[in-house]
Amino acid sequence: MYNIIRNKNFYRILFLDSGCIFASHFLAYWLRLEEEIPSSEWVIFRRTILSILLLKLFIFICFGIYKGMWRYTGLVDMFNILKATLVSSAVIVLAMFFIDPSQGFPDSFFFLDWSLTFIFVAGIRIALRVSLSEANGFPPLGRINHNQFMINSNGLKKLLIIGAGDAGEKMMREIIDNPRLHYRVVGFIDDDPSKRSMKIHGIPVLGPISEISEIALQHKVDEILIAIPSASTQQMRRIIKICETTGLKFRTTPSLGELINGRVPFKTIREVSFEDLLGRDPVNLDFKGIGDYLVGKVVLVSGAAGSIGSEICRQITSFRPNKLIFLDKTENSLFHLEMEFRQTYPNISIIPILGDVTNQRELNKIFATYKPQVVFHAAAFKHVPIVELNPWAGVVNNILGTKNIVEASHKFDAERFVMISTDKAVRPTNVMGATKRVAEMITSCFASWSSTRFISVRFGNVIGSEGSVIHLFKEQIQRLGPVTVTHPEVTRYFMTIPEASKLTLQAGALGRGGEIFILDMGTPIKISEMARDLIGLSGFKPDEDIEIKFTGLRPGEKLYEELITEGEGIVRTDCKKIFVLKGNGFAPDWLNRRVEELLKLAYEQDAFGIKAKLKEIIPEYEPSDMNLCTLPPDQHSFDSEVLHRGPKQHGKNIPSMVPT
Repeated sequence: MYNIIRNKNFYRILFLDSGCIFASHFLAYWLRLEEEIPSSEWVIFRRTILSILLLKLFIFICFGIYKGMWRYTGLVDMFNILKATLVSSAVIVLAMFFIDPSQGFPDSFFFLDWSLTFIFVAGIRIALRVSLSEANGFPPLGRINHNQFMINSNGLKKLLIIGAGDAGEKMMREIIDNPRLHYRVVGFIDDDPSKRSMKIHGIPVLGPISEISEIALQHKVDEILIAIPSASTQQMRRIIKICETTGLKFRTTPSLGELINGRVPFKTIREVSFEDLLGRDPVNLDFKGIGDYLVGKVVLVSGAAGSIGSEICRQITSFRPNKLIFLDKTENSLFHLEMEFRQTYPNISIIPILGDVTNQRELNKIFATYKPQVVFHAAAFKHVPIVELNPWAGVVNNILGTKNIVEASHKFDAERFVMISTDKAVRPTNVMGATKRVAEMITSCFASWSSTRFISVRFGNVIGSEGSVIHLFKEQIQRLGPVTVTHPEVTRYFMTIPEASKLTLQAGALGRGGEIFILDMGTPIKISEMARDLIGLSGFKPDEDIEIKFTGLRPGEKLYEELITEGEGIVRTDCKKIFVLKGNGFAPDWLNRRVEELLKLAYEQDAFGIKAKLKEIIPEYEPSDMNLCTLPPDQHSFDSEVLHRGPKQHGKNIPSMVPT
């Protein structure tokens, strides 16, 4: 009661109810006496109105009708108002009979007074609910099944909802409306002190998050639901840590990012995942800027069936392309992607092509046939240890494949080309990162003279990708360990696949040609801490139930990843999550000769020669498993020959970057 009295909204609704009681009592006189109130009746009205007003308000308080939140007014609140008005009218009738029966009020007067009081008091709350619902985009008053709501069956699991806000109310309503869920909400948990002792659909807010353990024990809770989709990383970590102390199963509603993306409906309940702890803010896109280069265009995505490529395709559908071409060399993945789009996006014209970017003739035929105007190049070998053991494959796929599709984009007048790069291209210590850096150089080289806008987008690891360490950790946890981490101090940048894909589309709108865009990856995450979090989320205790085993860095791996090389100028763009650094111009002849030599070494499967040539092209490349201090004499001419960017030209008679 103390918290209610402290709430300023209590006095507002109390004032409105006072007006309703006064108006209903006056109208009862007016209607009963046929619109003419004698002076004698006015005397009775003035003498009794204050007592009736105070008595009704006291009974209203006793029935708890001021504990409900206006925006969540429902049938439970209406039922409480009905009971309160009936009881208050009955008490008034009895009081009139025993205290002053000579007043001689007709029975119809009390009926009018009660019915008008109920209509006015309930109507005020419904009006507030409707106005607040419309202002906040809520659905209309729900169809709350009161009988189901009141069931106290042993077959229903007792649920505690963390978050007495919009999300918690919607989940509460879904549980009430859907008896198949087999849950009964026993209370809400919220840190907001103004919500203490308040009720949502008749269910009380029991206390703060810090008291979850005691509340769960007191109410014999079976499960906990976290309904705070906008919670930050720190908030989620705190909530999960407290939930773990209860020993109960806990789940969550979709994150704010998932809701905005439309990936899942609000009512979906799922297990808490590492993405919830990542705490990435939703991406705000410049839809007009992206639409200007995607709406009505023919768009080709290489590596379309991969994790990043497929999500880019999904994001593109929002901009109604004329045609969407899937290019991938993995038959099974391409088949599943096609089936998904046929069912989910039936209005999008898709063209699945089983092909390989390393086949120049095949690429040229695709471009000549479909004339893609926008190209997203996501096809690449990405697994560092595998590429390190097979460097020739990495060179052919990542470098030759990039050159082929870049050349085809230029030759067939594509308007825009976006290459997906990686943070491993910065001061690379592995072949995968070095090949992606060369791919960036090729893209920048073409941008210096082609009318096509060539840009690169560089970001770190994405959660949920096929190569994500999270998949490995989850499999190891299912086998009860050990969970293998390469080094206690190894850290990586992480973001979600939808976020990376959206920002890639945004970078495509910002690019004018030659830029390397850097996505804001936030704070690097220690992999060992990630492993501990995942073990905890799976219901186990790290180092007790499941061992964390350190295996040592694999070939080509670094302890820390970087997003820019020292000395690279980086500037924030209009999008707060995207930075840009202007790519250096590279002399086409110089780069073309080195790449031809590199490809020759790749066809010969000369691992040492490949790494030496990569070191020649990229001075900052430091292979972890060989000494390449002695380099060919022409390496010393790199700075003067390469770090020069001539005037931008738009002619086509430029030496080809593709080996002939």
